[in-house]
Amino acid sequence: MLELENIIITSVLSLVVSFVIIAFIFLENKKNKNFNNELNESFSDLKQQNIILRSEIDELRGGLLNMGKRILQLEQTSQELSQNQQELQYNDPDSKMYSRAVKMVELGAQLDEVMKECELPRAEAELLLSLHQQK
Repeated sequence: MLELENIIITSVLSLVVSFVIIAFIFLENKKNKNFNNELNESFSDLKQQNIILRSEIDELRGGLLNMGKRILQLEQTSQELSQNQQELQYNDPDSKMYSRAVKMVELGAQLDEVMKECELPRAEAELLLSLHQQK
């Protein structure tokens, strides 16, 4: 009979330990599910943020390409304008005369000398002197 009691006690203890282990496993499983759910939500949020950031990068890339094209157009226009300005300067005899007069004034030429060499009226020579002597 003592042996039967020992077997029953051992069986009951084994059963209690089994229930404790099953309860522990159940709680851990529940924690893992909660953790997995949190991870899945975080992953979904990160995927959404990734999609948004990619679309913003695509928009920026498109804007930069358009801006680059516009800058190239502006550079070409600027070069064309510069060339046109140089051509006008070399083709216009009056421009050569005024350029020469400005250089003379910058080198310290007197009013009479500028008028004689560049064939400028007194008023224009005085204006050139007053403008370019200040610099």
